[in-house]
Amino acid sequence: MDLRPDPRLHRHQRQLPELSAAAAPLPPCPITGEPAAELVERVSAKLLHDLWRLGARVEPEPLRRDGGSIGLYRSPCGLMFFHPAAAGSPAFYQAFYERFRGYEMLGRQAATRGDFRAGAALARPGDRVLDVGCGEGAFAALLPAGARYTGLEPHGAPRASPHVLAETAETHAARRPGAYDLACAFQVLEHAADPLGLASAMVGCLAPGGLLVLAMPVWPSPHTEIPNNLVNLPPHHLTWWNEGACRALAARLGLEVARVEALPAYPSQAVVHWTRLLCAPRARPGRRVRAGWRFHAAIGLAYGAAKLLAPVLGLPPGARPLDIVLVARKPARTLIATGT
Repeated sequence: MDLRPDPRLHRHQRQLPELSAAAAPLPPCPITGEPAAELVERVSAKLLHDLWRLGARVEPEPLRRDGGSIGLYRSPCGLMFFHPAAAGSPAFYQAFYERFRGYEMLGRQAATRGDFRAGAALARPGDRVLDVGCGEGAFAALLPAGARYTGLEPHGAPRASPHVLAETAETHAARRPGAYDLACAFQVLEHAADPLGLASAMVGCLAPGGLLVLAMPVWPSPHTEIPNNLVNLPPHHLTWWNEGACRALAARLGLEVARVEALPAYPSQAVVHWTRLLCAPRARPGRRVRAGWRFHAAIGLAYGAAKLLAPVLGLPPGARPLDIVLVARKPARTLIATGT
């Protein structure tokens, strides 16, 4: 992503008034439904819109420049979430992936991606595997021989295989309930305005005893420490995850947790790590998205240098995890309570 400062980004950032609890009740956590524990930050929709449109050269639909502000909240379960949740439109993702050759990049990185490798290690020959938000279906190449792969890409993917369907998890669950042994979503749940609904639909696709595998961006991490990091902001990412959030999701879905763990950094994440190391400004609670010429220039220079260093040096020493994975099992039997 080209983060070099654009002349049209010379705007002052308005001071956004903090809303009192009486004026604006804390919104519900999108996993548990309980009120957020705190408001961490308010982000100017105007500034965020301009960063996407002028800094990344992408129209951030449905985000509106006159949309006031978006809150970043922390849930009692540990989830960080943006509210209101404005998920990127199909037009946004089409433009985003075309501009940065997203599908091609994901295909090249498939063999070394830690989340793909973690999911593929759970598949057995003959398993029926569902891959939600699959892009062009690059994950299929890592599966053992004999595994039967189906990918879902709601927006459609260029050059997709016959095993990739242009439909949502909800539609697929209604059409093929209980049809899979393994249901995966890699870097998908954080894009959903309703992550619980999406994960629930995936569980509906699982046979009893089947495994759900979800990989999402973890916090805190280098991703959350780079200021103005558009990849981790609306309308692209709407949630940031940790172990507590993953366990809360599994509990809401009635699943047995097999594993929750941060994934070691992998080679394709080197640019993020070098950007974090080279960027003088640091994001911190309340100041993750900021305006100012010097600020934009520092981030742009760090990112430009990171793109040059990463292919040569790879991951820097001590690179920390950017992702977390949840592996949970659908109960083999559902006990039905009966009256006496």
